[in-house]
Amino acid sequence: MKKETFSVVEHDAASSGAASAAEGSPGYLSKQMRPLLAVLAVVYLASTSCGFDGSLMSSIYTQPDYVATFRPANDGGATSVSVVFSIFNIAQMVSGLCCPLADVLGRRQMMRWGGVGTVVGGVITAAATNTATIIAGRFVLAFFTVWSSTAAAIYVTEIAPTDKRSVVAGAYNTLWYVGSVVAAFAAYGANRHFGGTATAFRLPLALQCMYPGLLVVGTFFIPESPRWLVGRGRVDEARAIIVKYHGGNDAEAPVVAAEMAAIDASFAAAAIATGWRALDLRPLFGRRHRYRTMLCMLLGWFGQFSGNNVCSYYLPSMLNAVGIESQSTQVLMNGVYSITSWGAAVVGSYCHGVIGRRKMFLASTMAASVAMAALAAASARFQATATVAASTATLVFIYLFGVVFSFAWTPMQPIYPAEVSSNVLRSRSFIAQQLVAGLASFVNQYAAPIAMERISFWFYVFYSLWDVVECVIIYLLFVETKGKSLEEMDAIFAAANPRKASVAVWPPPHHKRTHI
Repeated sequence: MKKETFSVVEHDAASSGAASAAEGSPGYLSKQMRPLLAVLAVVYLASTSCGFDGSLMSSIYTQPDYVATFRPANDGGATSVSVVFSIFNIAQMVSGLCCPLADVLGRRQMMRWGGVGTVVGGVITAAATNTATIIAGRFVLAFFTVWSSTAAAIYVTEIAPTDKRSVVAGAYNTLWYVGSVVAAFAAYGANRHFGGTATAFRLPLALQCMYPGLLVVGTFFIPESPRWLVGRGRVDEARAIIVKYHGGNDAEAPVVAAEMAAIDASFAAAAIATGWRALDLRPLFGRRHRYRTMLCMLLGWFGQFSGNNVCSYYLPSMLNAVGIESQSTQVLMNGVYSITSWGAAVVGSYCHGVIGRRKMFLASTMAASVAMAALAAASARFQATATVAASTATLVFIYLFGVVFSFAWTPMQPIYPAEVSSNVLRSRSFIAQQLVAGLASFVNQYAAPIAMERISFWFYVFYSLWDVVECVIIYLLFVETKGKSLEEMDAIFAAANPRKASVAVWPPPHHKRTHI
């Protein structure tokens, strides 16, 4: 079958920007890249904070000291655990409505205030003396974590050089696992050295303030997103940032003029909304943007409802089910799970620029389906035989699932929605993504501990089948963003069939193909 081709003449500014970015591009560790790497080190703290906050409870909710303080004995623990976990997702859904503040305040200011709020939430949870306060603290913490993480994901996508976007931006979410690893071993160390006292769980809860606190300080030393500045009419400031971070302090560098022309052209029809206009969601469902919004919503659901939340948040319960009941061992294995998944995510962030987003999503999701099916079979075998071999096989497939899922999904969960959204509506697009992701996580986390108690390994069978459905949807609808600047994506979505247009011959003959 002949591949579809289409004209991109009207997007010459964006095309020349991508081509110029690839010519004479500096290495990732070159002297020219160091200022940008320093900026990214600050912004990555938002992802690390998310990983710490999002996975900490899975390391401490089974600790005897925590159980004695916060979990009532009359419900078997499942209801209490479900509420404490699911309140995190309820807060994320509510906070998703605040995503347009990234347009009003700017990406940098929203990261800063998100960090401040996260610190407040961490203090509340660390000082809590009852379950209600723990729930309230987690609500505050999750609410403001969304502020910083949303703004940070948009920021890294917008400030990344075109030819390095898959690695620079994709690496952002891999730092989630750094926070997760630190959380697991902080809980392990606190339990080992302070077991039998409240410090065993209060110390890890207090450490939730560490990464957002560093983020708050760091935001005073990083620039604003150049695309946001252009959208607000502050072109000279944006050009100065492009010159410093993309042009090697050379105002005459070809990449500077090319990028500025492409960015400026993307705002020719409309600027970034201000005031109450930033809350107008109607453009998200207009003819020119509804396909993009659909992709953001699908990404939000698939990224949280593919079985990954079950494995990452409820790993201790899964280990209990296969006979691994030592609390210290469970915390340690939780940390190892995060380390192996992190390694896969780091490799995947590079491979997205070589293989492409669509192929990576498809391969990873199908492999996740197979791993989940194998996990169900091994778990069923253990329940029937209680053998060491069956227990070991179950553990292997839990870790295998984490690796194959993280390989493709972790780097692109917050970045793909930013890539497929327009410069004008990028922050508002995250409302759709956050609301759907929060809903998926809420349904998943509230139901998971109850489902694992009542239907056991059949819960894994459900996810195996659902992942197959995801593969079909990805193949039919997801667009390819590899090799295209953010502004070039406008040409893709202007085509009659964006999915076909995105996998057509690209780049056009006058382009130089790059790994972005």
